[in-house]
Amino acid sequence: MSQELAVGKRSLWAGRIMSGAALLPFIGGAIYSLVSHDPKMAEGFALYGWPASMQVPIMVLELVCALIYLIPASSVLGAILLTGYLGGAIATHVRIGELNVALQLILGVLLWGGLYLRSPLLQKLIPLRRS
Repeated sequence: MSQELAVGKRSLWAGRIMSGAALLPFIGGAIYSLVSHDPKMAEGFALYGWPASMQVPIMVLELVCALIYLIPASSVLGAILLTGYLGGAIATHVRIGELNVALQLILGVLLWGGLYLRSPLLQKLIPLRRS
Protein backbone atom coordinates (compact mmCIF):
# COMPACT_ATOMS: atom_id res chain seq x y z
CA MET A 1 0.00 0.00 0.00
CA SER A 2 1.41 3.38 -0.94
CA GLN A 3 2.24 6.01 1.64
CA GLU A 4 -0.53 8.36 0.47
CA LEU A 5 -3.20 5.65 0.92
CA ALA A 6 -2.44 4.83 4.55
CA VAL A 7 -4.37 6.00 7.58
CA GLY A 8 -2.91 6.52 11.01
CA LYS A 9 -3.36 3.97 13.74
CA ARG A 10 -5.45 6.36 15.86
CA SER A 11 -7.69 7.25 12.93
CA LEU A 12 -8.13 3.58 12.06
CA TRP A 13 -9.14 2.63 15.61
CA ALA A 14 -11.40 5.65 16.03
CA GLY A 15 -13.12 4.67 12.80
CA ARG A 16 -13.50 1.07 13.93
CA ILE A 17 -15.01 2.17 17.25
CA MET A 18 -17.43 4.57 15.54
CA SER A 19 -18.43 1.93 13.01
CA GLY A 20 -18.91 -0.67 15.72
CA ALA A 21 -21.04 1.69 17.79
CA ALA A 22 -23.18 2.39 14.73
CA LEU A 23 -23.60 -1.30 13.89
CA LEU A 24 -24.62 -2.47 17.37
CA PRO A 25 -28.25 -1.27 17.12
CA PHE A 26 -28.61 -2.70 13.61
CA ILE A 27 -27.20 -6.14 14.34
CA GLY A 28 -28.52 -6.44 17.89
CA GLY A 29 -32.01 -5.24 16.99
CA ALA A 30 -32.27 -7.47 13.94
CA ILE A 31 -31.07 -10.59 15.75
CA TYR A 32 -33.34 -9.91 18.73
CA SER A 33 -36.31 -9.39 16.44
CA LEU A 34 -35.60 -12.56 14.47
CA VAL A 35 -35.05 -14.93 17.40
CA SER A 36 -37.20 -13.55 20.21
CA HIS A 37 -40.70 -13.91 18.75
CA ASP A 38 -41.68 -11.07 21.10
CA PRO A 39 -45.31 -10.05 20.37
CA LYS A 40 -44.39 -6.45 21.22
CA MET A 41 -42.23 -6.37 18.08
CA ALA A 42 -45.28 -7.09 15.90
CA GLU A 43 -47.18 -4.38 17.81
CA GLY A 44 -44.34 -1.97 17.09
CA PHE A 45 -44.50 -2.75 13.40
CA ALA A 46 -48.27 -2.15 13.43
CA LEU A 47 -47.73 1.17 15.23
CA TYR A 48 -45.51 2.33 12.37
CA GLY A 49 -47.97 1.14 9.74
CA TRP A 50 -46.20 -2.05 8.71
CA PRO A 51 -47.96 -5.44 8.69
CA ALA A 52 -46.51 -7.99 11.09
CA SER A 53 -45.70 -10.20 8.09
CA MET A 54 -43.02 -7.68 7.08
CA GLN A 55 -41.06 -8.02 10.33
CA VAL A 56 -38.84 -10.90 9.20
CA PRO A 57 -38.05 -9.53 5.71
CA ILE A 58 -37.23 -6.08 7.08
CA MET A 59 -35.02 -7.46 9.85
CA VAL A 60 -33.22 -9.78 7.41
CA LEU A 61 -32.64 -6.79 5.11
CA GLU A 62 -31.25 -4.80 8.05
CA LEU A 63 -28.93 -7.62 9.05
CA VAL A 64 -27.68 -8.22 5.50
CA CYS A 65 -26.94 -4.50 5.02
CA ALA A 66 -25.04 -4.42 8.32
CA LEU A 67 -23.02 -7.51 7.38
CA ILE A 68 -22.12 -5.96 4.01
CA TYR A 69 -20.88 -2.89 5.92
CA LEU A 70 -18.78 -5.12 8.19
CA ILE A 71 -16.79 -6.56 5.29
CA PRO A 72 -13.98 -4.08 4.53
CA ALA A 73 -14.10 -4.64 0.76
CA SER A 74 -17.83 -3.86 0.62
CA SER A 75 -18.13 -1.35 3.46
CA VAL A 76 -18.91 1.62 1.18
CA LEU A 77 -21.76 -0.34 -0.42
CA GLY A 78 -22.93 -1.29 3.07
CA ALA A 79 -22.88 2.36 4.16
CA ILE A 80 -24.94 3.32 1.12
CA LEU A 81 -27.46 0.54 1.81
CA LEU A 82 -27.69 1.40 5.52
CA THR A 83 -28.15 5.08 4.65
CA GLY A 84 -31.11 4.10 2.48
CA TYR A 85 -32.44 1.93 5.29
CA LEU A 86 -32.16 4.82 7.73
CA GLY A 87 -33.92 7.07 5.21
CA GLY A 88 -36.82 4.62 5.17
CA ALA A 89 -36.86 4.55 8.97
CA ILE A 90 -36.94 8.35 9.10
CA ALA A 91 -39.75 8.46 6.53
CA THR A 92 -41.73 5.90 8.54
CA HIS A 93 -41.36 7.93 11.75
CA VAL A 94 -42.23 11.23 10.10
CA ARG A 95 -45.25 9.70 8.34
CA ILE A 96 -46.90 8.91 11.68
CA GLY A 97 -45.98 12.30 13.14
CA GLU A 98 -43.05 11.13 15.25
CA LEU A 99 -40.47 13.79 14.52
CA ASN A 100 -37.73 12.58 16.87
CA VAL A 101 -35.34 11.09 14.34
CA ALA A 102 -32.13 12.03 16.14
CA LEU A 103 -31.10 8.38 16.64
CA GLN A 104 -31.31 7.64 12.92
CA LEU A 105 -29.32 10.77 12.09
CA ILE A 106 -26.67 9.95 14.69
CA LEU A 107 -26.36 6.40 13.37
CA GLY A 108 -25.86 7.74 9.85
CA VAL A 109 -23.15 10.13 11.01
CA LEU A 110 -21.41 7.33 12.94
CA LEU A 111 -21.59 4.98 9.93
CA TRP A 112 -20.07 7.45 7.51
CA GLY A 113 -17.72 9.06 10.04
CA GLY A 114 -16.31 5.69 11.06
CA LEU A 115 -15.91 4.66 7.45
CA TYR A 116 -14.26 7.98 6.59
CA LEU A 117 -11.72 7.64 9.40
CA ARG A 118 -10.69 4.13 8.40
CA SER A 119 -10.81 4.49 4.61
CA PRO A 120 -7.97 6.35 2.90
CA LEU A 121 -9.76 6.10 -0.45
CA LEU A 122 -12.84 7.81 0.97
CA GLN A 123 -10.63 10.51 2.51
CA LYS A 124 -9.06 11.06 -0.90
CA LEU A 125 -12.48 11.18 -2.57
CA ILE A 126 -13.93 13.62 -0.02
CA PRO A 127 -11.04 15.70 1.35
CA LEU A 128 -11.91 17.75 4.41
CA ARG A 129 -9.72 20.82 4.54
CA ARG A 130 -9.10 23.47 7.11
CA SER A 131 -9.16 27.03 5.86
